[in-house]
Amino acid sequence: MTIDRRTFLTTTAAAGVSLFSRRTSANETINVAVMGVNGRGAVLAKAFAAQAGANVTHICDVDSRVTDKVVAEVAGSSGLGDFRRALDSKDVDALAIAAPDHWHAPAAILALQAGKNVYLEKPCSHNPREGELLVAAQKKYGHVVQMGNQQRSARTSIEVIDAIRAGLIGRPYFGRAWYANTRGSIGHGKQAPVPENLDYELWQGPAPRTPYRDNVIHYNWHWFWRWGTGEICNNGTHEIDVCRWALGVDHPTKVTSSGGRYHFDDDWEAYDTQVASFEFAGGQTITWEGRSCNGRSVEGRGRGASIHGERGTVVMDRHGYVVYDNDNNEIRSNYDEAEEDSLDTRGGGGMTSAHIANFLESIRGTETPRAPVADARKSQLLCHLGNISQRTGRTLHCDDETGRIVNDDDAMKLWSREYEPGWEPKA
Repeated sequence: MTIDRRTFLTTTAAAGVSLFSRRTSANETINVAVMGVNGRGAVLAKAFAAQAGANVTHICDVDSRVTDKVVAEVAGSSGLGDFRRALDSKDVDALAIAAPDHWHAPAAILALQAGKNVYLEKPCSHNPREGELLVAAQKKYGHVVQMGNQQRSARTSIEVIDAIRAGLIGRPYFGRAWYANTRGSIGHGKQAPVPENLDYELWQGPAPRTPYRDNVIHYNWHWFWRWGTGEICNNGTHEIDVCRWALGVDHPTKVTSSGGRYHFDDDWEAYDTQVASFEFAGGQTITWEGRSCNGRSVEGRGRGASIHGERGTVVMDRHGYVVYDNDNNEIRSNYDEAEEDSLDTRGGGGMTSAHIANFLESIRGTETPRAPVADARKSQLLCHLGNISQRTGRTLHCDDETGRIVNDDDAMKLWSREYEPGWEPKA
């Protein structure tokens, strides 16, 4: 997109003119384009296509082989190498984004400027500043933006959170989130020719340019700061969000983190082992334990959350929950085995379908989003603050009204990032 076109979109949207979108009635089909379909995006495309009253019109990916594969799997869709061409279509109502992390907020903002609703996979931003820009853009343009922290739509999770709010375990004051997997080494990559099927220029998008290397695409970009956000944002977002949801907290006052890249000596820049702690003004704390390369489970679960209160504990994951009193007696449980695989990198299942259905009904105006970006950003910010604490090697003190780091200019340098000139996101 040229700067002139972006300025034009911004000006007309501010004036209340929707150039590329159309109003959607409760009975009208919602047309969806999906961006980034090598993994999770392929699941989203099929899940949207399976929804009553939804139609997947465009499959967008910078890898032509991936695009062709998913187009063949989603009836009625057509392939595009550049998602921005889908934004030009007046028939597209929403963009689902599952591209690499560095594209999430910039693509969502472009979609909002084009008059589209957005289903945005976690993390909703590559850095805290992008989260602020995204919330500002959603407020400015008024369209629905739902983050893909799909446990917010899990039947059993909603049930037990409501029970916690009603006093099931007394006042909840501590949430423990964890994720344990056994990932292998990514080795030491080397510069290589860009594959003919890959538009590497568009793949890099907002990120500063760097030569193509053979151990980054399609998945290992998660572990490089130029494009990814580490395990705490990749998977920790989900469980940290559950803890924040259960405790009813927003921004922290203090953040600490310890860990490192311990398991392998390779190109992985982020951490395979991390323990982060978030303290809140009301006398509550959340901790995150991430082990990317040692899959020993916690509470018999590879991922999950435990909520501890005055009168007991709730242990919950994507399949359900169990409640214990303070004598460790099980007093209640509810499981739904139809929910999603806890460690599958693609995900998929009833929880995702329910979250997508809520997004679609929110566009129609019959429901409200369960993970609106203004709230989801607060959970994402915790993850970013954990990384900033780890990268700076010190405790962060934060304004509990805004979440911003106080009295630490060096840490605030990581609040945003450098962009490729001309690709800077603007709300």
